Amino acid sequence: MRGIPTSSAERAPAPDLARGIMLLAIAFAHAPLFVEAVGRGPAVLNDVVGVFHQFFVNNHARPLFAFLFGYALVQLSDRQTRRGSEPAAVRKLLRRRGWWLVAIGFAHVALLVPLDILAVYGITSVLFAGMIRAKDSTLLLTAGIVLVPSTLLVALAMWFPLSKGNSTYDAGSIAAGAKGIAELFVERLQGWPFGLVAGVLMVVPGVLAGIWAARRRLLEELDRPFLVRAAWVTTIVSVAGALPAALMQVGWWAEPSNAALWTAAVAQPLTGYAGGVGLAAIIALVATRPGNAVSTAIQALGQRSLTFYLFQSIVFVAVFFPYGLGLQDELGLAGATGVAVATWLASILVADLMRRAGHRGPAEILLRRLAYPRPGQDAPAVSSRPGPAADRA
Repeated sequence: MRGIPTSSAERAPAPDLARGIMLLAIAFAHAPLFVEAVGRGPAVLNDVVGVFHQFFVNNHARPLFAFLFGYALVQLSDRQTRRGSEPAAVRKLLRRRGWWLVAIGFAHVALLVPLDILAVYGITSVLFAGMIRAKDSTLLLTAGIVLVPSTLLVALAMWFPLSKGNSTYDAGSIAAGAKGIAELFVERLQGWPFGLVAGVLMVVPGVLAGIWAARRRLLEELDRPFLVRAAWVTTIVSVAGALPAALMQVGWWAEPSNAALWTAAVAQPLTGYAGGVGLAAIIALVATRPGNAVSTAIQALGQRSLTFYLFQSIVFVAVFFPYGLGLQDELGLAGATGVAVATWLASILVADLMRRAGHRGPAEILLRRLAYPRPGQDAPAVSSRPGPAADRA
């Protein structure tokens, strides 16, 4: 059975709104990595933006994306189940879709930038497709076990620049410098396998949390009191966990001890998982309000998140790399953040124009054609009991 697209009228607004805002968080996280030194530009403005990044961007964008990806896996599984697909066929579809995400992610790295999350989520989908129907205890136990190496991996990456008094963005910079296209291509391919393994470790806890939440339809059948409590608790925990690293980043905590450095390095990514989930809860609360033109446009962006994730990379390469505008040598943290905002706003405009014209995102169309079998070719097995025609996910 070939997948049937869900009409916009049938979609719950909260997940799409969350995916649209998620793209802003990803742009915030990625754009500063394209500059040579985040300290360029007005120092005070960079410090203000740096504190904002520590509290709400660093290690928050990834858990939000992971949470929403896990949520989407359950939505996709539910759609296929309601249409009559057997569980084994659904798992096969999720894994086939995952492998195609790996292929698209590889092309993304090879042709554009070494910042890719598509292949990471593709591998995660392949490995954890069977967890869609796992017991809650299995989901939570697995998430808790993987959370340990995941947090330590990010903590190590944070500890080194903090111990040197440097920005975490400088440490992770992918600025091209004076390198040519061929040299960058070879470097990206050499580093891709290692980034893939580390990336999978870092996203698994968030993906499993998203699966848990989706099985309760927390972003669709909104329990407002629960979401309010969840948003407050997770945001407070997240901000408190990011505070030590933020103080060190701007120099307000001078010469911290090694124990303090490690505490900050561990607390920031660990509580960042709470921050990512909390942001999803806040967005769900916003989605309960009457819709307007802005929220509709952001939802349109969320419905085309794969396309505009790739669009961000194209824009950042064109703006920052030396064979584009070459602004990697001109902008710092604040300037790169401005580019991120401008790219996201342009994405909203284009996505809304596509919505008005009735066009899906080209990357979404490509993935659907690759992942779903053609009629008569390896169609998913269906039960004798037909599922409902309408898809409400």
